[in-house]
Amino acid sequence: MVDKDQVKGTGKQLKGKARRKVAEWRGDTGQQVEGAAEELAGTVQKKYGDAKQEIKRQGRKRAA
Repeated sequence: MVDKDQVKGTGKQLKGKARRKVAEWRGDTGQQVEGAAEELAGTVQKKYGDAKQEIKRQGRKRAA
């Protein structure tokens, strides 16, 4: 089962990457920075979701 933070994080990563690329094409440094920040926030959120999943998996493994 996928954690909601994993899904939201992946979405933020993709949105940030797209925003950053479009800003690169336009030469908009400010938007590039904002896109990179959003991409990083998505990465952190996804890693958080991954960690929660691993903790749940370890708990089920020990209970069995």
